[in-house]
Amino acid sequence: MSELIDRVATQVGLDRAVAEKSVGIILDFLAREGPADKVQALLARLPEHQALIDAAGSSGMLGGMGGIMGVGARLMGTGLNMNQIQTAVRTLMSYCEEKGAGGDLKDIATTIPGLSQFI
Repeated sequence: MSELIDRVATQVGLDRAVAEKSVGIILDFLAREGPADKVQALLARLPEHQALIDAAGSSGMLGGMGGIMGVGARLMGTGLNMNQIQTAVRTLMSYCEEKGAGGDLKDIATTIPGLSQFI
């Protein structure tokens, strides 16, 4: 996952710690909101995913917001703007495609309302 974090940091223009937290937040969101079977298939192809999720910290419901609004608020709380969020998600998508999990991520995205606008 170091390669993914480095890519996100470079492409989004973040320091590595923020990139790591951002990827963890995105993976945590997918794990909470996506269909369990598809999420497990995706995460199985992403070594060290749990460490990233754990390092990002669980938000539960940020200010009562769940779903796409909640994850957006969490990512903005790390300093990302909307363009940076989209770039981070697209970078994750590209990485997943390289690891043979692009279809899993696309399947997950279609089940989460509002997520398709970011990929």
